[in-house]
Amino acid sequence: MAASERLAARRVVRDFPREVREIENLWIELKDGTRLAARVWLPADAEQNPVPAILEYLPYRKRDGTIWRDQLTHPWFAGHGYAGVRVDMRGNGESDGVMLDEYALQEQEDALEVIAWLAAQPWCSGAVGMMGISWGGFNGLQVAARRPPALKAVVTLCSTHDRYADDIHYKGGCLLNENLGWSSTMFAYSSRPPDPALVGNRWMELWLERLQAEPHLVETWLAHQRRDDYWKHGSVCEDWDAIEAPVLAVGGWADAYTNAVPQLLANLKCPRKGIIGPWLHKYPHFAVPGPAIGFLQEARRWWDRWLKGEATGVEQDPDLRAWINDWAPPKPYYLEREGRFVAEPAWPSPTIRARRWALNSGGLADAAGPEMPLTLCSPQDTGTAGGEYCMIWLGAEGPTDQRVDDAGSLCFDSAPLEQPLEILGAPAVELEVASDRPAAFVCVRLNDVAPDGSSLRVSYGLLNLAHREDREHPAPLEPGRRYRVRVQLDDIGHHFRAGHRVRVAVSTAYWPMIWPSPETATLTVTAGASVLELPVRPIREEAPVIFPPPESAPDLVTEKLRPASNSRRIVRDVGGGEVRVEIFDDFGSERITEHGLEHGMWARETWRIRPDDPTAAVGETHWEATMGRGTWQIRTDTRSRLTCDRTHFHVEGELTAYEGSGPDERVIVKRSFRQTLRRDLM
Repeated sequence: MAASERLAARRVVRDFPREVREIENLWIELKDGTRLAARVWLPADAEQNPVPAILEYLPYRKRDGTIWRDQLTHPWFAGHGYAGVRVDMRGNGESDGVMLDEYALQEQEDALEVIAWLAAQPWCSGAVGMMGISWGGFNGLQVAARRPPALKAVVTLCSTHDRYADDIHYKGGCLLNENLGWSSTMFAYSSRPPDPALVGNRWMELWLERLQAEPHLVETWLAHQRRDDYWKHGSVCEDWDAIEAPVLAVGGWADAYTNAVPQLLANLKCPRKGIIGPWLHKYPHFAVPGPAIGFLQEARRWWDRWLKGEATGVEQDPDLRAWINDWAPPKPYYLEREGRFVAEPAWPSPTIRARRWALNSGGLADAAGPEMPLTLCSPQDTGTAGGEYCMIWLGAEGPTDQRVDDAGSLCFDSAPLEQPLEILGAPAVELEVASDRPAAFVCVRLNDVAPDGSSLRVSYGLLNLAHREDREHPAPLEPGRRYRVRVQLDDIGHHFRAGHRVRVAVSTAYWPMIWPSPETATLTVTAGASVLELPVRPIREEAPVIFPPPESAPDLVTEKLRPASNSRRIVRDVGGGEVRVEIFDDFGSERITEHGLEHGMWARETWRIRPDDPTAAVGETHWEATMGRGTWQIRTDTRSRLTCDRTHFHVEGELTAYEGSGPDERVIVKRSFRQTLRRDLM
């Protein structure tokens, strides 16, 4: 089934219990005079019969960025008795000001003002909820920790509790290459101008202010290679008790943020529930892989209880409703996953038990065998079968057959399973390991090996061995010394079939997911002393978990000007010895029928390395964005580059903004960025 056919399978609702009125643009003025741009959908009679407000607060441009998904979601809430409010943050879209970083204190302060402003509107009942995915999921939790009086509940999707350990910057103390990728994304998004149709002649003034202040965020993030106060800000795990508003946490196993839902459920003291599906980084009423669910109906039950005080039974829901993936042939994308939803009344679940398997020289076994040192030095291109760090529905983004990466790894296989095995939670591996270098990384993958030999990645974990004890105070390794380290893998729900094998694959590289270690390191893993720990969920007869089918408001009406496309290639230069991963995402171009704005964007990423040289690593990105209406035409071109030597990172960037088209196109601003930052055991 094509993605468009899957979207068509949603039930599109046109007749709602309450007539919907849209305010296409509404200005919210803050106390410092900054105006934030909001789009609002609300019942037509809301001023006579006030309703709670649901705030989604993002930097992603409501006019032309998230407009497609906003159109599916917020009118539906409005038709069921809420005001759906989509606000562009300071320095983005049509909002005034500049944005200098993600999750800054200013962002939170502005949100507190917005919530108070919403609660005071004549069409609002005084109760406000925050909902969002990714950035909007992050700041929903962060703002809840500030406890604004009007914020009564939160729905957070695909978010995190720990900005350092579980976001797009660092993982296990390793530098994620998504750190450069995401910086490049925001470089392209935040450097675009407001629409003159909404802000009038001020558009150039606002745009120039934005362009002159535009940060090259990768430089900021690389300046904080440890879990210091910079990352603790906005990490709600620093004070779980600060969040008192009830939280519905939603995620997907194909997303990068699989760990937040179990962590939020285990640590929050406020009313909280969790849902995890098979999905990637999308709202689950239109996400793939399927099955999609009636997320809007589930969210409405949450809002009705906590914003309206209605008895909807959400308190009686299981703590966690989670999808259990069945085996599937390894593919870089799936439109559907086989499996089922299960319910855990309490989380952590008392029925899930840790099963420990020894990593013996002959494979996985219940009992430890004799200790045996096994050496490992993976080629630096090990990891090309790992796919994208965060899959967001741009084609072949997922992990492929892991045999490619297994060839550069130490692999420990179980015997064929006599009975099926089901896991739900976070697997972990304890390694007895020594390194011949003071800095070394390890990647551990948990794979499902089918009888035909194909290897499906189930979960993975990373560890910079200098961070073996402390993310805030890493320490170099003593070459030759044996350490016991624990590598926690991402949470997952998975069903291993009888006849399949469980595989643990250990490598010293995972390119291009992470930046390589400063030197080629050889590890010695002691088999017989190392252990796999799996969170085993007993297979039993249980009532099926049923969600309502997906619904949405009608789709946005657009005219396609250029179709979207994408490609992902791995190129091995046998003669030159270089391996390149080339990614091209053309997001297409379209005209939005409602207001005539044309917009388009494409992005290119190239990751290069030599299998024998970690300092040959190069990451390059290039984004182009266009927008216009009639004679008003805008183009931005942004480029970033990351290289290294053994002791330093080298960052370069360029931003060029143009007005006009063809021979009349002229440069408005051109800025260059260049910085060298010392590697801190990274």
